[in-house]
Amino acid sequence: MDSNQIQPRLGNTGFIIFLALLSAFVPLSTDLYLPALPEMTHFFAVPEIIMNLTLILFFIFYSIATLFWGPLSDRYGRRPILLVGLTIYLIASILCGLADSATQIIIFRILQACGGGVATTVATAVIKDVFVGRKQETTLAVVQSMVVISPAVAPVIGSLLLTFISWRGIFFAQALLGLTVVLGALIFKETHQPEHATVSLLRSFGRLGVLLKAPGFSALLMVFSTMSIISLGFISSSSYIFQNTFHLSSELFSLFFAFNAIGMLLGPLIYIPLSKYVDRFVIIYSCFLITIVSGILVLVFGVGGPILFAITEFPATLASSAIRPPGTYLVLKQQENDNGSASSLYSAGGTIMGSIGMVVVSLAEAYPVQAIALINVVIGAICWLGLWLSLKGFKRQIKV
Repeated sequence: MDSNQIQPRLGNTGFIIFLALLSAFVPLSTDLYLPALPEMTHFFAVPEIIMNLTLILFFIFYSIATLFWGPLSDRYGRRPILLVGLTIYLIASILCGLADSATQIIIFRILQACGGGVATTVATAVIKDVFVGRKQETTLAVVQSMVVISPAVAPVIGSLLLTFISWRGIFFAQALLGLTVVLGALIFKETHQPEHATVSLLRSFGRLGVLLKAPGFSALLMVFSTMSIISLGFISSSSYIFQNTFHLSSELFSLFFAFNAIGMLLGPLIYIPLSKYVDRFVIIYSCFLITIVSGILVLVFGVGGPILFAITEFPATLASSAIRPPGTYLVLKQQENDNGSASSLYSAGGTIMGSIGMVVVSLAEAYPVQAIALINVVIGAICWLGLWLSLKGFKRQIKV
């Protein structure tokens, strides 16, 4: 389907950029202020675990919020729900920049998460609304490849901002991002016409339970959500590993982080042409194996310094991002009508699992490099086994 016809005001390129910005909300809401975390910890005179709550609670409440925004967008349409959620995000970002205590910034980050939860959920649902088959999978890959540019760029921008302004300016920059996407939402043309407007709101939320009862959907949801433990565990611990463990400046940290983020960028870009010639399940299983090998390399060599850690962690970031397009496609393919609810569950599942990874590395703050290594090995093995068992046990229920 021609997206120029669907979005006459945005056009094809503008439509893809808009979807990418929506999907990038989570990494931009975290990575942009990662270089400022040590400074904020010192500014508020609190332990690292307290300041890490601004990350951990963000992802927890973000995952809860996605469970509401998806069904609401199915019932009321994508555009009005987008405008409500993005406005909340915009206001919360400004409040974060004005916070004068660790407690306040934690509360405002929770509010920011609640509003930002609308973005990824609706972006994924819109792609499912508009595209089908191979076009849907390649669009997911293109959007996600654009999305993962943000982890490479955001820490660099954050470090640059910190040379001119304090950490507060980081959150005002997020507010500017929120304003930009709100303006995009204003000219966005609705892609979903609700068919059950008379259905009660409670019944709309009940669709989440219906989807979870589908064996194929739940099995694949669990497998591909679990992979988020790897990516978010690394993201949340990276600033402390490079700046505290390896004693790098915030500027050098941003460069090392950008190197690993290149792996996140290349993953979907490599998947698109490779999937033309190689079965997607072969690619997925190979990515699980690469993640395991990367974890072993980090455990053996990664403690030797920032360069060795970045190099040995690179395969894991590449593999985990390459899995995202086929994983998202396979999960959404298990249902046909509840695009918003399915996107909610997928976003929530990944965020909840990612939060677990963040908690694990926070508790292992004395040995963060070893924690990242073990996460890569264990999660890679669990997901490999989980997918194999799912395809074997629910072969008739899973659409491929």
